[in-house]
Amino acid sequence: MKVEPECASCILFRAQLQIYQATTNPALRFRCMAEIVKLLNRSFRPSTVAADICTKRDRIIQQLTSNPDPYSYIKKVANEKALKLLPQAKKFVQSGYTQQERFKKACLCAIVGNIMEFDIPGHKFTIRDLAKTIRTAAKDLAIDDIDKAYELTKKANNVLFLADNAGEIVFDALLVEQLKSMGLKVTYAVKGGPVINDATMEDVEISNIDKLADEVITTGTNAVGLLKKEVSPEFLKTYNEAEIVFAKGMGYAETLTEYVYTTPHLHLFRTKCNPVANYFCVPRDKNIAKLVS
Repeated sequence: MKVEPECASCILFRAQLQIYQATTNPALRFRCMAEIVKLLNRSFRPSTVAADICTKRDRIIQQLTSNPDPYSYIKKVANEKALKLLPQAKKFVQSGYTQQERFKKACLCAIVGNIMEFDIPGHKFTIRDLAKTIRTAAKDLAIDDIDKAYELTKKANNVLFLADNAGEIVFDALLVEQLKSMGLKVTYAVKGGPVINDATMEDVEISNIDKLADEVITTGTNAVGLLKKEVSPEFLKTYNEAEIVFAKGMGYAETLTEYVYTTPHLHLFRTKCNPVANYFCVPRDKNIAKLVS
């Protein structure tokens, strides 16, 4: 998925807010922003993938400020807020009468969790909004391939679940639980290091996923989405052997669409910006469950 012109302003907007989280030094803040502007000047082209620039942006900020995780506090708060809503979400999933209904409801909760994203221009959320959205999630489905994904999933033996943000990882646990109840081997993958507010191993224990999934691994790198040239050989082996991949978030949607799909992928996310919404031909602020065979 290539950039659109407005991606430049979003990259700078998030850079400024992240820099202010990373350091209080005015001179250092200015230097970081100047380096991000240089990065855009070098790399912002019609053929560029936004997630790739964002990865480079975050690494510049981490290196210059000597702050390895500018979003550490925000991620902690997101996990705490998500845990407060977990009982409501769990009740929603368990209200399904059949395995297929519970699978769909768990997918919807995983998508709703993707709303928990910070520093995207024009995107805001509150815990009250999140609670309401769980109840109305099905109505906001602009692409609904969940039933097709269910039919594929129940025939599979092992799946790979690609995590996105802290906070929403708590809701992912509901879908992992359903996948396990279907008799599947589930491997859950988080990022190998901090990048924006993506989930890392530190968030896994909080969400209880380490007790639900058969295995929890990392991608081996701190890139936004999936950067195949950087991931570890162990992760790549798991990715290639998976019979179906559940890919959470816009970062994976931006990057995986640049590769040839060799196995079915179910993309689960919220269209939180216009470029991603335009790519999938849907309005902004809609829920997406897109199965790519």
